[in-house]
Amino acid sequence: MKSCIDTIQDYGLRSIGIGERLLPKSDFTLCEQFTLIGSGMIWNIYFGLMALVTGYFLAVTLALGKSASNPWARKPAEWFIFIFRGSPLFIQFFFAYFFFLSLKKSYPMFDMLTSAWAGALIVLFMNTAAYSAEIFYGALRTIPKGDVEAADAYGMSGWPRFRRIVWPTMMRLAWPAYTNEAIFLFHATTLVFFSAFPAWQQRGDALYYASYFADKTFNPFIPYPILAFYFILLTLTVVGVFGVINTRLNRHLPAERRAKMRFRLNLAR
Repeated sequence: MKSCIDTIQDYGLRSIGIGERLLPKSDFTLCEQFTLIGSGMIWNIYFGLMALVTGYFLAVTLALGKSASNPWARKPAEWFIFIFRGSPLFIQFFFAYFFFLSLKKSYPMFDMLTSAWAGALIVLFMNTAAYSAEIFYGALRTIPKGDVEAADAYGMSGWPRFRRIVWPTMMRLAWPAYTNEAIFLFHATTLVFFSAFPAWQQRGDALYYASYFADKTFNPFIPYPILAFYFILLTLTVVGVFGVINTRLNRHLPAERRAKMRFRLNLAR
């Protein structure tokens, strides 16, 4: 019988193709379930982290576009945000997969877009950019006019004013709500392999492995709590990292004026 150390060596990186290829078929141990579900978390972290980092820059651009007076900049930003906030993420995954599949038939060079690591990431990137853009847009609208007027009085305009006044204030005001979006994004990564994007050679995410064990053992009360445990740890990590950044953004303000971190449960996307 394998020791837990052997199980970790065999299955710890299985979700990315390193280690034992065949999944255990019977007599599942608690160590196997913890290890394989933890291995799948690699994909959840990959999707969430990559979408969050790349989506941030698009979100800022969309927020600035939506607040622009020029309709050629404002309308595309408004429609992008409306479409991706107005349709369910699960449907976006299905639509994107079949769109990429039809694109692949005409242009084989786009084959990678039918893989989850690229195609699903694009969907998450655009979805979180739309939601984050609305958060940043709301923060832009609440920037105190006195801050902008003071910058004008000092002769600051254009990029210097945005970099030194508008952007830092926008981020400080938006950060608590943006933290909630980051948490939800990591939770939303569980939809990837339960949408149209296939798991190649059973290399799925954490929910994929949790469902595998639940189906094989007919007992969901072990794998799903393990999955929840991993996501609670991930959420606490996100809260901690974003909390440090929030403190940094508000370091120049008196304690009573600092933006507080408040978390709300998203019941629907």
